[in-house]
Amino acid sequence: MKHMTSLEDIKNIKISKDRCMHSSNHDEILTGLTTDVYFLRTLDILKYMNLDNQIVTAEIFARKPGVFVGIEEVKNMLKDKDVEVWAVDEGETFEAKDTLVRIKGAYNKFGVFETAMLGSLASASGWATAASAVKKACGDKTFLCFGARHVHPAVAPVMERAAVVGGANGASCVLAAKLMNMEANGTLPHAAMLIAGDTLDVARVYDEVTPASHKRIVLVDTFKDEVEESLRIAKELGDRLFGIRLDTPSERGGVTPYLVKELRSKLDINGYTHVKIFVSGGLTPDKIKILCEAGADSFGVGSYISGAPAIDMTMDIKEVGGESVAKRGRIPGLVENSKLKRIL
Repeated sequence: MKHMTSLEDIKNIKISKDRCMHSSNHDEILTGLTTDVYFLRTLDILKYMNLDNQIVTAEIFARKPGVFVGIEEVKNMLKDKDVEVWAVDEGETFEAKDTLVRIKGAYNKFGVFETAMLGSLASASGWATAASAVKKACGDKTFLCFGARHVHPAVAPVMERAAVVGGANGASCVLAAKLMNMEANGTLPHAAMLIAGDTLDVARVYDEVTPASHKRIVLVDTFKDEVEESLRIAKELGDRLFGIRLDTPSERGGVTPYLVKELRSKLDINGYTHVKIFVSGGLTPDKIKILCEAGADSFGVGSYISGAPAIDMTMDIKEVGGESVAKRGRIPGLVENSKLKRIL
């Protein structure tokens, strides 16, 4: 696929009047339309100087530690560009200033993709790093990523995929799950209860129409006291009830460790020791640690992951024509990393 190499190419970009989304599509990314304009200006200047085809080696590093995700998209940007690429494995941890990607080839083959490459790595690594922190807080317990509603739909699958690489046990976004050959996971929203008017009525039908292999988890905070509602549902579904979900809103204090302890105790006393307690709603690693100790079994985490800051990535030219170079403040030449592997 031919990509932009000059400011002149901008004149050929046509935006359809009936375009319905502001997000870039795959072809627009792969042809360089999401680049910063100064890279095209650079290519024009270098071409005038007969230097645009100069063989260079560039390296990408991060400003702070994290979990590395996004290299598959970078690989797809570069796979037909006649360049050599080395990278750290996806899911690998890294420290600040570690070399994460190395690219060698004619500058006009890959320079225009610097913006897209850095953005893909920065966002995905930020989300994965947040998911890793959640995983650490969960210990041997599980969590799902519920973050799709907090980001633009164009990047929701990217975010939830990064979360799974970072440690999440599943994702609620259908497309994200499909991309990973997984089943999308999720319970029921408050909408079902509010429209039906009674949680128990919804639970009965949920049980009736759902395959036996599905783990039935019922949301219990819509109308009644969470403990009272949980016992009603447990009595109705019996052994078929896998778990209940607490999502008490912040207006009522959120899900507290005392609520979890009370619920666990009363479920056990009434013979429902098999019923798991799933918690969601504004969770952070610190909250998760406390709720784990209180008896929660699993978690749904959204905004902590989706709202994680991107990890600032930088690409530096480190060799030109085989000679070591660097801008002021950086060490000239390649920065070795034993974790780098040839991918193209």
